[in-house]
Amino acid sequence: MTGQHCNRLGIQPAHQDGVRRWLELLSHWNARIDLTAARSHDELYDLMLADAALLAKYIPLSARVVDVGSGAGAPGLALALVRPDLKLTLVEPLRKRVAFLRTVIGTLERFDIELVSDRGELVAAKRRRNWDVAISRATLAPEAWVPLGLELAPVAWALLAQGEPPAVEGARIAEDIAYRWPLTGATRRAVRFVSP
Repeated sequence: MTGQHCNRLGIQPAHQDGVRRWLELLSHWNARIDLTAARSHDELYDLMLADAALLAKYIPLSARVVDVGSGAGAPGLALALVRPDLKLTLVEPLRKRVAFLRTVIGTLERFDIELVSDRGELVAAKRRRNWDVAISRATLAPEAWVPLGLELAPVAWALLAQGEPPAVEGARIAEDIAYRWPLTGATRRAVRFVSP
């Protein structure tokens, strides 16, 4: 099913092997420790890949990207797999998730992925404006995420489940993309925030 799901998500065949290895490891680990709530192949593929497939169209070539609250790898690891030109930093504070991400990264070749085991706020304090783009999905409420994201990079993407994007003090919306996950039909929003 991997190829069919990837094709429906727009993942190029050249990138599907890395995706397959990652999701096989995720299924194996998820049987022992809870890394994702997905209960079907469609849910798993949408949850782990759909947001990254959308972002891949909007992030500039060779950008330095930080994903705060990477969890089991979405959307940052998925973005690295579908856009190997990017330099990705995955920020995740929970040890079980860090152990999983370290295992996955160890199986991948030719990808520029850094893993930071820390909280986003502490990373921002140490490495302010160290990236070109910051991304996060549901790690923090948008009102908390966007200011943090803009401390890390001049562009902060918020991936939202539904509803209108909030007004955030000290930021303006540069792009607001409403879309649906292709396999499950869940409604989503990708909102690009920049400093005013």
